[in-house]
Amino acid sequence: MPHERDAMITGIGIASCLGSGTDAHWQALNNFSSVLDTDSFAPFAVHPLAPLVDLDKQIPKRGDQRQMEAWQRIGVYAAGLALDQAGAKGNTELLSRMGMIVAAGGGERDYAVDSAIMSGYPKAANPGAYLNEHLLGDLRPTLFLAQLSNLLAGNISIVHGVIGSSRTFMGEEASGADAVRIACARIAAGQGEIMLVGGSYNAQRSDFLLHIEMAQLLRRAPFDSVWARQASGGGMILGSVGCFLVLESRAHAAARGAAAYAHIAAIRTDRCRRRPGEATTNATAQLETMAGQYDRETTAVISGASGAPAATLEEQSFLHQVGLPVRASATALGSAPEPSFPASLALAAMSIRRGSLFPPLEAAEQPMTTPLQQALVTSWGHWRGEALALVTAA
Repeated sequence: MPHERDAMITGIGIASCLGSGTDAHWQALNNFSSVLDTDSFAPFAVHPLAPLVDLDKQIPKRGDQRQMEAWQRIGVYAAGLALDQAGAKGNTELLSRMGMIVAAGGGERDYAVDSAIMSGYPKAANPGAYLNEHLLGDLRPTLFLAQLSNLLAGNISIVHGVIGSSRTFMGEEASGADAVRIACARIAAGQGEIMLVGGSYNAQRSDFLLHIEMAQLLRRAPFDSVWARQASGGGMILGSVGCFLVLESRAHAAARGAAAYAHIAAIRTDRCRRRPGEATTNATAQLETMAGQYDRETTAVISGASGAPAATLEEQSFLHQVGLPVRASATALGSAPEPSFPASLALAAMSIRRGSLFPPLEAAEQPMTTPLQQALVTSWGHWRGEALALVTAA
């Protein structure tokens, strides 16, 4: 039954390789063709930010843009889109009490310094002393990466005037899921009426590609969809994505006449060591808490599966047992750890608002012939973290 403390999605801001905004994404998903850059980082492909994304529309001051790194510009832009959609842009009174929870990675690297250190380290007579010396002497103080993660929230405050409470989470896919979970919990507990939550990721960075490839998780073979590529070794294809959601209580949205996309009816997060079957155990327990809350005839799954082989194969097996139509968001957007879960929620909410699921993105995905009223949204991190949300019609 509807409750005044329900967490409603009243604004969606999303930018990716498919374009800018919900309408562009809906059109692209219904006429899907993969958008890839296979040259810039060969032999690896990335899903680049669409060239038609006009940052000036949400970050009008060029000086603001210049002092941001690319991942911050993507996030500030997406946050502006969400605020616009929610009817909150420029509303000083509303923005002054709007809370913000951001999922963010580290700041951009000094590639020249990194390359020099990595080249000299194997040749050093005392590798430990060499590393300490050059990390202390060569890195700029502003490159304290944990601190730089806070700059996205700071720039959103500066550009858009969101000045309520602010938190920044780090932790790849799990950070995006926990950001949404805690925003929903604060609304349910009456600790806030309206929240801006989301994250951003710039896949067009050599250091991120190196980071993922050191775990041997990048896709080297030609492009294939998330599920289909598992037959040839799997692997992640990273994507540049920014996604923010405006969440507010049902009563607050109704009082200001804000139309909602959908309702986040339930959300659970957990983590494990990823021994065989542990992620499935977590996901099964999460799903059991939502039993009876959704109708199988009108429900689909939006999966955040990254393509990383072990996690994706296990999730694929779990979803086969669930037995609902599935769409893998990373097939279209690429794998973007921090904003992955908010982006999957966005795809679910925009589909529910239209009453239909977008067509299959590959042969392994089944069409849905009944109206869509609910969606289960999954997020199994490529390394850690399992999350599940139930999104329902508003």
